[in-house]
Amino acid sequence: MAVILKKLWIELALPVALFALLYVASSQSANFYFPPLSAILDQFQKLWLGPRFLSDVVPSFQRLMAGYVLACVAGIALGVPIGVYPKLRRAVEPVMEFFRAVPPVAVIPLLIVVMGFGDGMKVTVIVAGAVWPILLNTVEGVKAADAVLDETCRIYRINGIARLRHFIVPGALPQIVVGMRLGLSIGIVLMTISEMFAALDGLGAAIIYFQRSYEIPQMWSGVLMLGLFGFALSLVFRLFERQVLMWYHGMRQLERQN
Repeated sequence: MAVILKKLWIELALPVALFALLYVASSQSANFYFPPLSAILDQFQKLWLGPRFLSDVVPSFQRLMAGYVLACVAGIALGVPIGVYPKLRRAVEPVMEFFRAVPPVAVIPLLIVVMGFGDGMKVTVIVAGAVWPILLNTVEGVKAADAVLDETCRIYRINGIARLRHFIVPGALPQIVVGMRLGLSIGIVLMTISEMFAALDGLGAAIIYFQRSYEIPQMWSGVLMLGLFGFALSLVFRLFERQVLMWYHGMRQLERQN
């Protein structure tokens, strides 16, 4: 427990110091666009610790999780066979490079025309952006499989599902998790942008509404809520990563000790 608290203090020391500095520095601010932090915190308490949490934060979370889970499933399901079979990889690589080069934000107007303003459009935008780091990291993780272990599997005729389950996926898992972390960050960005384009609820819609209404403290409180939203998700993902890769971190620690 003491070690955990020490690590937590090290990680929170700089954000707390910057927050305190900003609070003091902005206390006398008369700038319309950069109000005092105290005014922003006051609006934060009124808005985001009240009814707007359910009406805006929860819908954003639901859209993000729907798009992110779909991106993880698609990225891993496609990345494993592409990484395993070199001929398939060479065949699909030009198509992958083409679609990866197209920013998902650029197709939002088309998706609005085709899919309307519903949640389906927003989830599709999240999937279109978050899937690429997961897919590419899965491919690279599978490609980087240990040659000695690969040959051992062949000698002992460990093929099919058994080879996939006990060798390919575990070996690629650290790289896959890196892609999932990047995909989550991209998903949060695309969630916000898609809601700013076309939504009646959600964090992005709330921020753009306050900006257009010139309710600047409320707008900054939404930005603060979005930052805390992303920070909370990153903490949850770190717990997930620690559980999934416990064996990997233990192995690395033993290697450092030896």
